[in-house]
Amino acid sequence: MDLTIRFAGESGDGVILAGEVLTYAISRIGLKIFTFRTYPSSVRGGPCLYQLRASDWHAYSQGDQLDILVAFDTEAIASHSKDLKPDGELIFDEDRTPKTYSSLRKRSLGAPFTSIAKNELRLPKARNMVVAGYVGAHIGVSKEILEEVVRNKLGSRGEELLNTNLLAINTGFGLAPKATPIALPKTPSNKIILSGNQAIVLGAIAAGCRFYAGYPITPASDILDSMVSLLPGFGGAILQGEDEIASLGAAIGASYAGIKSMTATSGPGLSLMTEMMGLSSMAEIPVVIVDAQRGGPSTGLPTKTEQSDLNHAVYGGHGDATRIVLAPGNVEDCFHQTIRAFNLAERYQLPVILLTDQSLAQLTEGVPMPDLESIKITEREKAELAEIDGFRRYAVTHDGISPMTLPGEAFGEYVAESVEHDEKGRPSFGPHAHSEMSAKRFRKLTTATKELAEDPLNVMELPDPDADLAVIGWGSTQGAIHEAILRARKNGTHVRWLQCKLLNPLPEAQLSKFLKGAKKVLVPELNYTSQFANLLRARLGIDAISLTKTEGLPFTPDEILRKIEEVA
Repeated sequence: MDLTIRFAGESGDGVILAGEVLTYAISRIGLKIFTFRTYPSSVRGGPCLYQLRASDWHAYSQGDQLDILVAFDTEAIASHSKDLKPDGELIFDEDRTPKTYSSLRKRSLGAPFTSIAKNELRLPKARNMVVAGYVGAHIGVSKEILEEVVRNKLGSRGEELLNTNLLAINTGFGLAPKATPIALPKTPSNKIILSGNQAIVLGAIAAGCRFYAGYPITPASDILDSMVSLLPGFGGAILQGEDEIASLGAAIGASYAGIKSMTATSGPGLSLMTEMMGLSSMAEIPVVIVDAQRGGPSTGLPTKTEQSDLNHAVYGGHGDATRIVLAPGNVEDCFHQTIRAFNLAERYQLPVILLTDQSLAQLTEGVPMPDLESIKITEREKAELAEIDGFRRYAVTHDGISPMTLPGEAFGEYVAESVEHDEKGRPSFGPHAHSEMSAKRFRKLTTATKELAEDPLNVMELPDPDADLAVIGWGSTQGAIHEAILRARKNGTHVRWLQCKLLNPLPEAQLSKFLKGAKKVLVPELNYTSQFANLLRARLGIDAISLTKTEGLPFTPDEILRKIEEVA
């Protein structure tokens, strides 16, 4: 079973909430889910959609064509009917679209959702819950499960509002056709529903993060919201800074005091944080920075997805500044790569950037409960203090890593300078000091390259030694590529695939081993300038074939499959 449903309408109509209710309900009856949402940056008005894919196998992406389109207005029908399968169904609001509308599909189901919410429920905004009840009944979700989800989502908003929405769900449920076209399995679900941002928050807390500073920015604001709700319960503290610069500065300051710290932002905020990232590198203070990428440059597309911050993450900033860059590929990966980000920051005493994007940050998936007992946590190396005036915070070592102290420790005082310094942290502007300290800082990346050379978290692979064509991706393209590879192999095409999670330092040994014997390399990514393809070309000397997309939307499996078949 594989069912794709799209809710489409105007921002402010409750389109996304209707989709979320159905998502949680379907998940509770045992199906695997994958969602995608896109919306305008305005509070009301402008088109938005919520796409839900439910399957009894592990669907890796939001899918291609639609089984059901739920159109809240006529414009949604005009914009999205083209994505319906030939035998797909259209569910529409008869109050917004007349039955005589020329673009109605042969398989169209209409009901007066608007007038029911306005006249019967006396709450026009409850139209989305009438729609959710209708769609839930139509596909076979029980009324009890729908009611339970609504109670969980809206129970805190007051009894009167909750009861009206429950009535709306029941009213919509009763309107649906008696025949159920899709039989859903009634098996219990053993997974939790999380967004990418929620998984990052849980991963950070599991890793020991106890200070978070941030400034609201789409699509990373959910991280701040979740941290406010959860972190104090673990003894942590949150600061909403006056801007992104102050937020990263506060996180660096907390880390200097010995507290694992994090901030999150999007592209415009990362631009503002650039000098502070240099401070973290120069002062060798661990910090984790989440960049939930969106369309750019400048304000760009605040609520749309893109992978165009890679160059900034790897190279951005003046001077030679060390940093590690990671890119999770799905929601479960967000949890584990966030833990890894903290471990690497603590081990190598530098900033670690975790690159997600709007699609991954806000999509939801059912993920297995993590085994917390198996998680390995790394702590920063602490100095052993014994003699007065003998502590060298920036001691030149074989691996570039020098032990740290906490403020106030006897004999462990030092100044974490932003200017160049000697081994004790004292400002030093001579040529020898800068050369020696630059080499020390970058020796940590050399050490990381060696220590992480065979780390399975660096990459995900589907090998095929007989394949001439290799596909390499990064970040949120993982699901669409995965499905495209499976379809290509089903069609008889030999193709191998690697998804790179460690972007700096690049795992060159693993990449070279994967590419051995490949004659063509295809790199799909969501930016205009082929940033990852160019990085691979510069580091490995490969002539990659780029597949780029800059529509503010993720790849579909079919888009990648067509390119695979073209170049294979």
